[in-house]
Amino acid sequence: ISDGKIAYAGPAASLPRLGGSHEAIDAKGKHITPGLFDAHSHTGTWQLGTNEGTQACTAEVRIADDIDPSAVNWYRQLAGGVTVVNSLHGSANPVGGQNLVQKVRWGARHPDDMHVEGAATGIKFALGENVKQSNWGSNFTTRYPQTRMGVETFIRDRFTAAREYAAAHKAYAAEVEAIRRTKIATHVQDERIAALRKPRRDLELECLAEILAGERLVHCHSYRQDEILMLCRVAQEFGFTIGTFQHGLEVYKVADAVKAAAIGASLFSDWWAFKVEVQDAIPYAGPIQHEVGLNTSYNSDSDELARRMNVEAGKALKYAREIGVEMSPQEALHFVTINPAKQFRLDHRLGSLEPGKDADFAIWSADPLSTTSRCEATYID
Repeated sequence: ISDGKIAYAGPAASLPRLGGSHEAIDAKGKHITPGLFDAHSHTGTWQLGTNEGTQACTAEVRIADDIDPSAVNWYRQLAGGVTVVNSLHGSANPVGGQNLVQKVRWGARHPDDMHVEGAATGIKFALGENVKQSNWGSNFTTRYPQTRMGVETFIRDRFTAAREYAAAHKAYAAEVEAIRRTKIATHVQDERIAALRKPRRDLELECLAEILAGERLVHCHSYRQDEILMLCRVAQEFGFTIGTFQHGLEVYKVADAVKAAAIGASLFSDWWAFKVEVQDAIPYAGPIQHEVGLNTSYNSDSDELARRMNVEAGKALKYAREIGVEMSPQEALHFVTINPAKQFRLDHRLGSLEPGKDADFAIWSADPLSTTSRCEATYID
């Protein structure tokens, strides 16, 4: 490791000549893995403070404004080998807020110090029972949409408005550029530009327009196959890429369609039956999707589960073997390392032990997929 990057990974016999002084760590008999990547985290956020439930679209809000770097669960997850997380809003509305990819830099003095520089920007969407407020009770204001058909229509409406918003700003910029190219005095150009009707700025539509421009990824809370297919078709119609279907309990039923419309899906390994729309969830979903060639990761959505992401990867191998899906231990580990890195377009920096990548890694007492293995040290940068 040198200057926060991996300088070399391979047999000691081929180790290049090292300049300057280096510290050697004797890890004989142990396992070294990339730092683990949790693709769905709410750690360090203020519980209900991440849900704008009374408004159906809050694309302008940012999870970056609600992060506490001193939350003790960061330390506990770091002790479990987790080095990167995707922080998301809750699932109260069809269009939530802007996500944030963070490194678990324990001791950071400011929330900004945890941001992963250059990470692909994204936004939380949600489908299903939560967004149509099925069981919210009287504590929340009833608002549109209240049905699954309303959710789809609302999402289409917002993207249509965003497309018109982007077109108006593009037309205005073209008019300004045309005036600037004319061979007239600068003050006359300024007068003509001032006479133009400049479109107002709308932070909500600006964010949605970034999705349509391919500059922001959608990460969508989802359960049922019909809704998953719906968003795939909306994405193809409006020409944008879905980053991940989060939870994606029934993605395994429509894996080919998801593969065509999204980078991948980030699942629970074996959570099911906690509400009606989860009744078709199965523990073999991850291996089935792996066999189809759909990029699949496992996530925690839980401060507690996030401490044992290595065991989640172990479950991928266990369930694959039960149904005869070919999967190596390395491929199982990919569910919590390189696969989520690809889903957030960070695989050029994170997720594997290769020269030039960030020096984020964990040292394990034994096979990291084992329930008896301990993470003995975690390094970031």
